[in-house]
Amino acid sequence: MLELFISAFVTLFVVIDPPGCAPIYAGLSVDASPRQQRNMALKATIIASIILFGFALFGEQLLAALHIELDSFRIAGGIMLFFIAVEMVFEKRTQRREERAEKIRAQHAETPEIEDISVFPMAMPMLAGPGAIATIMLLVSEAKGIDNTLVVLAALASVMLLTLAALLAAGPLIRLIGSSLESAITRLLGVLLAALAAQYVIDGLRDAF
Repeated sequence: MLELFISAFVTLFVVIDPPGCAPIYAGLSVDASPRQQRNMALKATIIASIILFGFALFGEQLLAALHIELDSFRIAGGIMLFFIAVEMVFEKRTQRREERAEKIRAQHAETPEIEDISVFPMAMPMLAGPGAIATIMLLVSEAKGIDNTLVVLAALASVMLLTLAALLAAGPLIRLIGSSLESAITRLLGVLLAALAAQYVIDGLRDAF
């Protein structure tokens, strides 16, 4: 149980990437008051959690309704995660997030009111993006029995709580870890995610054939 929890926790932590989302959130909400920043962080985390838990519980039924085999989803999810890992290693993911943040900031500059960024882009696609959705569905599908499924869901809940904490502490967190350390951690996690993605593809191909 503990091994499954740690494995699921690390996987979800790498994919959702709370430390990587924190600086983006800090940049997007720079003009908001502290109260607005707290409210948007809480709202974004709740919405992303609802999306991910929904796919965790009902994603397999959705695949069945669309006549998609679970092994096919494993392969597709593994490929998707591999591309995310490549972006993390070469810092393309961070660059894309920063470009998105600049666009949102430009929109803020055109309007005097603070735009609510909790739903888009924070909840989706930054927190509950395609990679996170694919990952939680894969983890739940590979969990055998209700006990293991609950362990995976507990790991997801823990990651989302850490994500909320990271968003709430976005400003101080950036000053604490610094950009160089954040870059090194992101690349290391990217390598681990690439290996995990390859394993998903191998498992899917093996079970399919």
